[in-house]
Parts: sequence; structure tokens; C-alpha cells
Amino acid sequence: MATTRKSRRNPMNAMWGWITRQPPKVKAFLAVISGILALVILRFLVHNHDNLFIAAEGIHAVGIAVLIYKLMKEKTCAGLSLKSQELTAMFLAVRVYCSFVMEYDIHTVLDTATLATTLWVIYMIRFKLKATHVEDLDNFPIHYVVLPCVVLALAIHPSTHHNIVNRILWAFCVYLEAVAVLPQLRVMQNTKIIEPFTAHYVFALGIARFLSCAHWVLQVLDSRGYLLTALGHGLWPSMVLLSEIVQTFILADFCYYYVKSVVGGQLVLRLPSGVV
Repeated sequence: MATTRKSRRNPMNAMWGWITRQPPKVKAFLAVISGILALVILRFLVHNHDNLFIAAEGIHAVGIAVLIYKLMKEKTCAGLSLKSQELTAMFLAVRVYCSFVMEYDIHTVLDTATLATTLWVIYMIRFKLKATHVEDLDNFPIHYVVLPCVVLALAIHPSTHHNIVNRILWAFCVYLEAVAVLPQLRVMQNTKIIEPFTAHYVFALGIARFLSCAHWVLQVLDSRGYLLTALGHGLWPSMVLLSEIVQTFILADFCYYYVKSVVGGQLVLRLPSGVV
């Protein structure tokens, strides 16, 4: 009786409880519907959809700030993947270079700031807090993602008027960004128990990825497909959208368990087997 009264007083908890009891296929369907609904809401609430990309970069920066706070306060990098940070620095460095030589704008400034803070995090993990970094858990072979991204960039890249090398580098950073979080997910998969600051950081990445994906999807819809032709011909425009969608879905499962943990009032996130 007490449980029933509590559910009535907390309809959100009751609804979330119903969602968690559904089979995986139903949860996936609900996730897709929720994503579409979020896109519709963003389309009407945000008039300049380029602001969504700026917001994505800003939230990524907030996630990095959470990491800096963790490293400075707790003096430990346990639960963090050095390899993910290095991959992040790699695609940011390439993107900053491409932005400087191809289209210098506000994104260049934001990416430069995020790159600088990411390099600081790498320095802290590799040198200052090396003793707390468990290398055995951070065991994702990064060549598994770097080499396929190089091959894809060589095969499928923009057909704009820019220098061929710059176009290949542009494609490389787009592909690498989509999978840079995989080593971090491997670390969390190995530990199963994720402390709050790391969970907040990865959740921030998930939100940033969704907003970036929403930016591209809504820009394509608003331009009635013109944006795709402006990016070039062939497979490249489709690969840009696919990369955005892939990096969103890579983090979708984790974000679900993060929200579930927050709704349940848990400070520490525990992942079941098979997640991420």
C-alpha cells in the first residue's frame, strides 16, 4: 500500500519504473521515439540551429571541467581512460588545424580551448597522477579505431575546393570523433562501478553528441537537403551524418543507465553485464 501511494505521488518514478521493466526492443523503440520528439522540440525552440553545435562544444567543455575538478579535488584518475583523452586530443588538434586553414570562426576558439584543457588532463593522468591510473583496465587497442578512420578518410572525404590533404584530415577528425569514447567505455565495462565525476563527464559527452547530431539533422531538414550537396558529392555527406548518429548511439546505453541511477537517487553508477 505504501509503495502504491508513493508511486501515485511520484508519477515520474512510476513511469520510469515501467520503462525499466520493458524488454530491450521496447526500450530501443522508446529511445528512438524520444530522440525524434527531442528533435522536433529543438527545431521549434532553437531558431538558429547552428547554436546547437556551439552548445555541444560548450557541454563538452563542461565535461572536461568536471574532469579537472575530479583530478584536482580527489587527486586520482581512477576510472578515466588515458587513451580516450589522447584520441580526443588527436581529433581536436586536427579539427583546430582544419578550422584555421579552411573556415576560421567561433568553433575554432571553442575547440582550441577544449584542446588545451584536454591536454592538461592528459598531462595529469600521464605524469602527476600516474600511480592512480590502472593501465590493465585501460586496455582498448587504439589502432583498432585510428587505422579504420585513416582508411575511411583516404577513401571517403569532402570534394570541396580545399587542398586534398586538408580534406582528408577533415574527414579523419570526423570519423575519429565518432569513436574516441570507446576506450573510456571499455574502462567502465571493466570496472562496472563508476564514480560520480566520471559518470557526469561521460553523460556530458552523450548530451554533446546528441546536440551535435541534432544540429546536422536539423540543418539538412531546414536546407531541404542542400547542405548535403554543399558538403560535396559521393558518399561523404552521408558519412558525416552517419558519424554523428553512430557517436550518439554509442553513448545512448550508458546515458540510459545514468538517468536511471539519478532517478533512483544513487550516487555511484553500477552497470550490469553487457552494457557499453
